[in-house]
Amino acid sequence: MLVFLKDHLPTSRKIRGFYIEPFVGGGAVFLHIQPAKALLSDANPDLIDIYRGIRHAPKQVWEIYCEFGCTKQDYKHVRDHVAGETIVQRAARMLYLNRTCFKGMWRHNRQGDFNVGYGGQARRWVITEEDLLFTCRLLRKAKIRCSDFEEVIDGAADGDYLFLDPPYRPGLQEHLNDHYIWQQFRYEDHQRLALALQRAKRRGAMWSMTISSHPDITGLFRGSYILNIPRGTGKLPGITTSDCGEIFVSSYKTEGSKRL
Repeated sequence: MLVFLKDHLPTSRKIRGFYIEPFVGGGAVFLHIQPAKALLSDANPDLIDIYRGIRHAPKQVWEIYCEFGCTKQDYKHVRDHVAGETIVQRAARMLYLNRTCFKGMWRHNRQGDFNVGYGGQARRWVITEEDLLFTCRLLRKAKIRCSDFEEVIDGAADGDYLFLDPPYRPGLQEHLNDHYIWQQFRYEDHQRLALALQRAKRRGAMWSMTISSHPDITGLFRGSYILNIPRGTGKLPGITTSDCGEIFVSSYKTEGSKRL
């Protein structure tokens, strides 16, 4: 996805104000652009703990991360019985669970507990201590918030640039799973999102977004610019396809885009 996106995103020098991500997720675009100043936000407090912990003490996060065991039983013990009393401990725990769970999924039950099954160690050691130190340096230029997206977008001003990757099902209208609290993004949320971005544009902010190609969704962004994303994961996690049902929408014209 980033291979496609990088040709349609501004460089850090072209962003006069803040770079803003209301759905920061894994932060791949933030790490690519490396903005001079940023606001990163998400509604998931466990995710925000990872960023705050790495910003505060990356070496300590790495040390705890490395101490966790390498078996399925170790994973289940950390998931079900280790809470983490400090921000550093919580960051290391959630980073470990995210890197060793099934396909990197992020899912919570109705009680708010992370409940993804074990996925193995292959993804765990792709990251290094140097990666955390590098990320820490960038995060120290950023404000980090745990917030609903609308409040964050409504704070965007002239010169700011927003990149958004909200929860969505490729090609579908809504992203719903009644059992998992962090996978709820209803059509009403898409409507709120579209209206908030209209307000931000009127204030002088620019924005771009990856989103479902469902016609009810694209219809919310008339007057904006659209590009089909050539390859993506589609409806099956971890499986890339050329018919992915995802689009790139922006408030500005980019190469190959057309007006909705």
